Amino acid sequence: MKLTHFLADDQLSKTQLLSLIDLAKNIKQNPSAYHQSLAGKSIAMIFEKPSLRTHVSFDIGIAKLGGHALYLGQQNGKLGERERVSDYAKNLSCYADLIVARVFEHRSISGLAEHGSVPVINALCDLYHPCQALADFVTLSEVFVDDKGQDLSSIKLAYIGDGNNVSNSLMTMAAILGVDFTLVCPEGFEPDMALFDKATTLASIAGSSLTMTSDIKSLGQQDVIYTDTWISMGDNTKVDDILAKFMPYQVNHKLMESAGASTVMHCQPAHLEQEITTELFDDESKSVVFQQAENRMWAQNSVLVSLLGE
Repeated sequence: MKLTHFLADDQLSKTQLLSLIDLAKNIKQNPSAYHQSLAGKSIAMIFEKPSLRTHVSFDIGIAKLGGHALYLGQQNGKLGERERVSDYAKNLSCYADLIVARVFEHRSISGLAEHGSVPVINALCDLYHPCQALADFVTLSEVFVDDKGQDLSSIKLAYIGDGNNVSNSLMTMAAILGVDFTLVCPEGFEPDMALFDKATTLASIAGSSLTMTSDIKSLGQQDVIYTDTWISMGDNTKVDDILAKFMPYQVNHKLMESAGASTVMHCQPAHLEQEITTELFDDESKSVVFQQAENRMWAQNSVLVSLLGE
């Protein structure tokens, strides 16, 4: 399966997503079979925002595929300020075989893809986090399909917290894959409504349900509960104001039990005792947070191989 770019979840089909999930698991199980997949390839990695998991998982993942990664950090400033995004894209395309970009605005990602002549991977922007969502569904496939023999579309998945780029991608990918998805957000912290409407249409096509509510008591039966930090990177909202609004939405053992959920997910970094309790985050019988973190590398490697591999 050959991709052109990996920019946004809603640009991918169910067949493409399932192929990427299967390839990620195959690379994870047989890394030596792919150790020269990117031999002779150089990847430029643009990071406008600080990162641990994204930076390390791409850098080491590219090395495991036999490629070379070049980190371009914040010293270059925000894309479009020092020089036009179009110029940046064209210059990098002279040297690199692929561009990975973790940026503040989706229009920067779109500009890189439009003006560059090499594939672009969205490593995070204000609207999407497709690499995270792909890793999450690789993890769900391992837990429910490989270990429990269930079909991926039989899972009931709920996201609780701030409607952000993570929930946008998770919601959209769930809709494409036909996974029933419930989004629970405090009033005023809902996701981008254009993306929600698009995901609703995608879910309808796939035959799954997409529900949004601000009532945590209406969560219903779920297999998996997912949460993320309540304060997004770069957000200047007062912490006390956020805590007052969000504490009823904390994910803990009591909530897991009431929903009948067996698995809890978090993309990290976690603010323990805020969106999730330390006890639940560290509960190895329920928490798959570090499996998710590892799968960032394997999921991204599947995208890299699909974009550049022979």
